[in-house]
Amino acid sequence: MANFIFPNNSLHFAYSTSSIHWLSQIPQGLGKSNKENIYLTTTSPPQVFEAYSNQFERDFTTFLKLRGEEIRGGGRMVLALVGRSVADPTSKDEFKPITLLSETLSDMVAEGLVKEEDLHSFNIPIYAPSIEEIKTAIQSEGSFNLDKMEVALVALDANEDYNNNDNMVSDKNNMSSNFVANFVRAFAEPMLAAHFGSSINVDVVFDVYAKNMDEHFSVEGSSYFTPVISLTRKTMTD
Repeated sequence: MANFIFPNNSLHFAYSTSSIHWLSQIPQGLGKSNKENIYLTTTSPPQVFEAYSNQFERDFTTFLKLRGEEIRGGGRMVLALVGRSVADPTSKDEFKPITLLSETLSDMVAEGLVKEEDLHSFNIPIYAPSIEEIKTAIQSEGSFNLDKMEVALVALDANEDYNNNDNMVSDKNNMSSNFVANFVRAFAEPMLAAHFGSSINVDVVFDVYAKNMDEHFSVEGSSYFTPVISLTRKTMTD
């Protein structure tokens, strides 16, 4: 759970990027209800969505409350996080790299390389909130005025200046898939190792994952929906 970082009323400006979507813990009560999914996806049951949504609301509300204590009246805070463009998370898969990791692990279960019961109890503590959820939490917590919110689609592979020559397409896909595979491995490997222990070969997981990602990039690219939020700390007169 978040704690105070700075003394009360000591900040004029605060900035956070790519962190608010990480939850303080795996949502309680999931058990094995999410089955082969390791995140909230289009096939997750309603209780999984509710558990993830409630955990984000608690964490984000706590974050706003604590930052509200640290930032002076009239001070500013800018946040950028992974979000989703639709209210219903079951209507669109907006975090394909995580879905592909689920599929990779499921394939390895079928091959006897990963234990099925371990996969069914594994969930990643990350949540991409909708614009409505973000606005509601800010208004309900009450420490900040929402000045402005804009959104951007950020490419998972930031290297966009490749030659568009047809002969370069295969190389570009391969470079992108390896880049994204390493990106996902950077945050997922510690969780995989902690949950699956010695029963999983992480190198094999991400070798297979990179190949699956390469197939994905041969059909379409990947980007993530990023809300950028500008807030002002309320004053006594607000």
